[in-house]
Amino acid sequence: MPHPQTIQIFLPTGDPQGIRIAEITTRIVRVIEVPRSLLGDFLKMPEAEQVGVYFLFGEDEDGGAPRCYIGQTGSLKTRLSQHNAAKDFWNRALIAVSLTHSLTNTHASYLEWLSIQQAQSAGRYVMDNGNAGARPHTPAPMQADCSEIHATMRMLLATLGHPVFDPLSKPVATGGQSDDGELYYCRARNAEGRGQYTEEGFVVLKGSSGRADVTPSFMSRARERLLKQGVLVLDGDRVRFERDHLFKTPSGASDCLTGGNTNGWLEWKRPDGRTLQELERVTVEEGDS
Repeated sequence: MPHPQTIQIFLPTGDPQGIRIAEITTRIVRVIEVPRSLLGDFLKMPEAEQVGVYFLFGEDEDGGAPRCYIGQTGSLKTRLSQHNAAKDFWNRALIAVSLTHSLTNTHASYLEWLSIQQAQSAGRYVMDNGNAGARPHTPAPMQADCSEIHATMRMLLATLGHPVFDPLSKPVATGGQSDDGELYYCRARNAEGRGQYTEEGFVVLKGSSGRADVTPSFMSRARERLLKQGVLVLDGDRVRFERDHLFKTPSGASDCLTGGNTNGWLEWKRPDGRTLQELERVTVEEGDS
């Protein structure tokens, strides 16, 4: 269960766009965010000599899909220098190290495996790792330590803007009416969409479908990008979502499904007919009055 926590972010140069060092004040793990252009500055830091788990974030050049590579090493300086020379896609590295220098190669190997597994399960990023690898043999007490370390990494990565382990959609109860009570539906213009309104925007869920053709006034660049990324596939006269996808606005989500310009606040409805506008916008306004 989520609980209140204090997170400290230190800016070594005072530049919020530069290197950032994040810690939970009661934990022994810190995460250092390094823009690629400042990698040389990180390599001069003492943390570059430590054992660490690292995450390289960037975007696919063709479709703009977010990408991630996860690795571990006994020498961050050597390994990140190699990635700087060989890997093109990334523009930020996030590096997890121990404040007490207690992270061993065994810890790091298990954390790498666990991180890849959970990132793949979440499905937010296209993973640049070739495979999930084999689960390394790790004694039970060390696995318990790694679970706590991983929870800290998860929180710090998300706080720094990289929620690689968090699924886009929230869990919903299966079966019966409880499932319908947490979802919104878009059934305008032959669309058959299901989605969730979240803190990040509006998530259209896997399996949702819409019309393949678009109205003359509709700009379809977003659709073209999603088709290129494999988020959408053509299925006859329909388009279908192959995985959950986050839109910044409810209207962006309903536009993509219907192939035309819409007001998503009115198009997305609960099974009883109440709109997103009624449940989210009006409630907030009434609460503030």
